Amino acid sequence: MELIKSHEGFAPFGDYQTWYRVTGDLDGGRTPLVILHGGPGCTYDYVDAYKDVAAGGYPVIHYDQLGNGRSTHLPQMPSSFWTVKLFMEELDNLLEHLGISDRYALLGQSWGGMLASEHAVQRPAGLRCLVIANSPADMRTWVREANRLREKLPKDVQATLLRHEAVGDYTAADYIAATRVFYDRHVCRLNPWPDEVARTFAQVDADPTVYHAMTGPNEFHIIGSTKDWSIVDRLPQINVPSLLISGHYDEATPLVVKPYLDLIPGIRWALFENSSHMPHVEERVACMGTVVKFLDESL
Repeated sequence: MELIKSHEGFAPFGDYQTWYRVTGDLDGGRTPLVILHGGPGCTYDYVDAYKDVAAGGYPVIHYDQLGNGRSTHLPQMPSSFWTVKLFMEELDNLLEHLGISDRYALLGQSWGGMLASEHAVQRPAGLRCLVIANSPADMRTWVREANRLREKLPKDVQATLLRHEAVGDYTAADYIAATRVFYDRHVCRLNPWPDEVARTFAQVDADPTVYHAMTGPNEFHIIGSTKDWSIVDRLPQINVPSLLISGHYDEATPLVVKPYLDLIPGIRWALFENSSHMPHVEERVACMGTVVKFLDESL
């Protein structure tokens, strides 16, 4: 099999820099697929598998959002600095820098799907299609469903979580261990976690600035600035072919993703029966095939 070339670079973004990687040939005439990672505050590593889509002929662009990974870190910035608007502007800047703002597709995973949806409802002229992977449409629904899933955890795990959350102690070893029980059920069910997934979590631990500001201490105790975020009332404005991806055991439960299905005209749904929040690693081959087929039919 022929090796697909890739190259990396930095897009200047005001006083900062956004790191990106292109897998495939942007000059080859095929619509590029831009991958928006989750968090807010994660890195590209855990969604690295989506580079496989380049084997289908579509250039794939990964990037680390500001504050994360290889992009500029800003631990000194107040929580108010980190906004949806900031990351919208960074995405627009990257599209312009790469010269693809007139024709591109987006795939957003988790928070990345929230960001991609915010972009898509503006009906940008260059957006050709949209993939929303494992994303909430409304954070209050996400929290309600997370609490429902928590109630199915072992009683001692639930008690540990509640005890530490009551006093705001999120760094205790037993709290982190209890969190991992939830993650192993509803975030990534592979044991052990793939290296790229572990790398992302290690980088969040090393600099949790963005994650703590916008999400909170973990995936289910949402106390950051996105806690009241919703795009439900704007979803009918999306006017490009759209695909929703989720997993049977996903923390993005059917109720969490339902507004996308109900309100985006013509959207398709791929539900991966053996996956939780990361079908791209839990059922990698099937997930990539689903995305490539969607692109083939939509572009």
